[in-house]
Amino acid sequence: MSSNTKSFKVPFWAQILAGLVLGVLLGWLARNQDLSWLTTTLEKVGDTFIGLLKLAVAPLVFFAILVSITNLRKVNNAARLASRTLLWFMVTSLIAVSIGLVIGLLTNPGAGTGLTPKDGAKPEETGSWIDFLTGIVPTDVITPFTELNVLQIVFMAAVAGIAALQLGEKAQPILNLSESVLELLQKALWWVIRLAPIGTVGLIGNAIATYGWDLIGKYATFTADIYVGCLIVLFGVYPALLATVAKANPIQFFKGAWPAIQLAFVSRSSVGTMPLTQKVTERLGVPKEYASFAVPFGATTKMDGCAAIYPAIAAIFVAQIFDIQLGVGDYLLIAFVSVVGSAATAGLTGATVMLTLTLSTLGLPMEGVGLLLAIDPILDMIRTATNVAGQALIPVLVSARENLLDREAYATADGSSLDDPWDESRDAEHDKVPAAA
Repeated sequence: MSSNTKSFKVPFWAQILAGLVLGVLLGWLARNQDLSWLTTTLEKVGDTFIGLLKLAVAPLVFFAILVSITNLRKVNNAARLASRTLLWFMVTSLIAVSIGLVIGLLTNPGAGTGLTPKDGAKPEETGSWIDFLTGIVPTDVITPFTELNVLQIVFMAAVAGIAALQLGEKAQPILNLSESVLELLQKALWWVIRLAPIGTVGLIGNAIATYGWDLIGKYATFTADIYVGCLIVLFGVYPALLATVAKANPIQFFKGAWPAIQLAFVSRSSVGTMPLTQKVTERLGVPKEYASFAVPFGATTKMDGCAAIYPAIAAIFVAQIFDIQLGVGDYLLIAFVSVVGSAATAGLTGATVMLTLTLSTLGLPMEGVGLLLAIDPILDMIRTATNVAGQALIPVLVSARENLLDREAYATADGSSLDDPWDESRDAEHDKVPAAA
């Protein structure tokens, strides 16, 4: 009887797709019929969904990072795995930013927009290298959680995790509690994730009702550049790496990872998607202990969309609006910022901090950020989807290279059957980490 009931369930991806279609229709209706009450309703629905996701962000990041660092003690060659993970983060970021620069230089996204420097405005919050470096260390333990400073939360969690490793058995009660709290947060967040189809209606509908298609038309080249760049990385670079480096079927990767990618597209939050990203990564055959380190680490530092493609094209766009010529040295600086400074995005919705960090490094006017704020929600969907795909990809690549990848699990991973990723009975086969060859 239960099997018959399950056969009539609508797959999660289909629910999200239905939400997208309904959101576009309601947004179009609200804008064209001037239905302010519908626009307000869509805005409230979308804001509520994002608010629920953000509610768990601070404790989720803290306990996920803490537990992930301590879990490394269960993994063979932990230092090697961590260094290889970081190396591939940097390599793929460099590839992504290079693609962004090439697209920007070929298409001239700032030309013919009709925008002028007067249309820009300085953002309320900006990023600089001094702020980035000094902002890592918190002044107290409360403020990072109340102000949702993810970078400082990561710092505190990393310190706590390393200290727990040094203490050994004395820290075990704290580690047991941390693991329990993390599972509780993940379970609660899954209930929020199940609301994603409804949240999709509000988020997409509000974007259409508020901005319409006219705004996209004014930023047509820039918008197309971001989407094309992200799609090239998503469906060109990543499959190529899977086929050549991991010797794995790229189509199978997307079958397994798709639930996380589509949720990222809708929610625009890498951290909010992190628990789901971790589970799909495990079901792709990545050992659980390694995935529990690599995915949280990636969710706060691995941003090919927000921190590589976007700032590269955006910097060229701003320079063209303000009639500033960029040279080879400037393009190298953009690449440097993207590879080294991506942690500044910290997995939250939007990439303004990373953009301001890039502009300040190049000496470009901060008013350029104001030119892009209106179009940002539409761009952030594909950026975040690219981020999350990369966060699932790297653990697969590293596991394959280190002979840790469960090839059988990878070959049978199917995201459409992902009803509850915290159903531990379905994940028992990934609880043990194979010995490295």
